[in-house]
Amino acid sequence: MADDALLDRLRAIARDEGVSLAEVIREGMELRAQRGRPALTFVGSIATGKPGHRTAESVGDLAPSPRTWR
Repeated sequence: MADDALLDRLRAIARDEGVSLAEVIREGMELRAQRGRPALTFVGSIATGKPGHRTAESVGDLAPSPRTWR
């Protein structure tokens, strides 16, 4: 549920435009859906070379640590 301040702002928009609150909310949802989803950046973050991140080249050099078997 939206907080009271947001609902007040949406009600004011609806009142100013002469439409229902539901119409303003629907329009907002349509605009949000049009933006789409952000692209996944997991693979890109590996190869960025930023400090604290491993580059794709160095990731290939990593050897898995052996498991302990009991």
